[in-house]
Amino acid sequence: MTGLAPIDGLVVLAILAKAIGYGAALLTMGGVLFSVVFSQRAEVSVLRLARRLAVGAALVGLAVLAVRFGIRAARISGMGFEGAADPMMLGFVWESPLGTAAIWRGIGELAIVAILVPRIGQWIALAGSLAVAISFAQVGHALGEPRVALTVLLVLHLLAAAFWVGALIPLRQAALAPAGADLLHYFGNLAAGGVAALILAGTSLAWLLSGSTTALFGTAYGLALLAKVAIVAVLLGFAAWNKVRLVPALRAEKPGAAHALRRSISTEILAVVLILLATATITSVTTPPVNL
Repeated sequence: MTGLAPIDGLVVLAILAKAIGYGAALLTMGGVLFSVVFSQRAEVSVLRLARRLAVGAALVGLAVLAVRFGIRAARISGMGFEGAADPMMLGFVWESPLGTAAIWRGIGELAIVAILVPRIGQWIALAGSLAVAISFAQVGHALGEPRVALTVLLVLHLLAAAFWVGALIPLRQAALAPAGADLLHYFGNLAAGGVAALILAGTSLAWLLSGSTTALFGTAYGLALLAKVAIVAVLLGFAAWNKVRLVPALRAEKPGAAHALRRSISTEILAVVLILLATATITSVTTPPVNL
């Protein structure tokens, strides 16, 4: 298929490492955003969970960075897994765009750990979240042209996605809290704007990287992107159902509403995992039509 790179064991490992890294980045950025935006509305236990998720995800993200360096060195060395520890190959990776991205992401994820520090820590963590988002514009398909537009759209897309993804686990817990219904209702109102930004930025990125509508159906990149969009559509459907039916039922204290909402949020989390795998696959083994 046009634009599809060969897939072997190392590529599969690279896809899995990327997916975990993407998930860690979204959780750590989203945990910070949730903590800041809902600092006056969420219960202490929910905020504590969001902060712990942010810090835990940041630490996982740092570990994944090291693993990805080894995988990348192994792939370019041609020596298989032996190349993962080759100093020369690791030096080449460090000097590549992945090295630049690692600096941005490493600094950002370390800064996010400051969310545990009262008051000033949240502002340091916010700056770290922006650095993590910018790191993704230093590597991969974002290096194409127009570079500035791709960078701005990608950062906006990531922050909007992080706000949503990072809120899922805290909101799942909030569904059991006395004031959880009000928090979920407020999140739903804010998330509407976030979803609009997510769709606008994602659509613009897809257009710039595909070049035309027909390219979406004739290339590996296009078909993989369409599969990702289909999963996102399912995710949006569950989110809409939560906002329109399940959250109002929770506010009305209907029996079983909390359980139904938590189950729906769990399904959203599963959809996010599939989206992360699709995104990692797209960026690992496909080439945007505009670059073919």
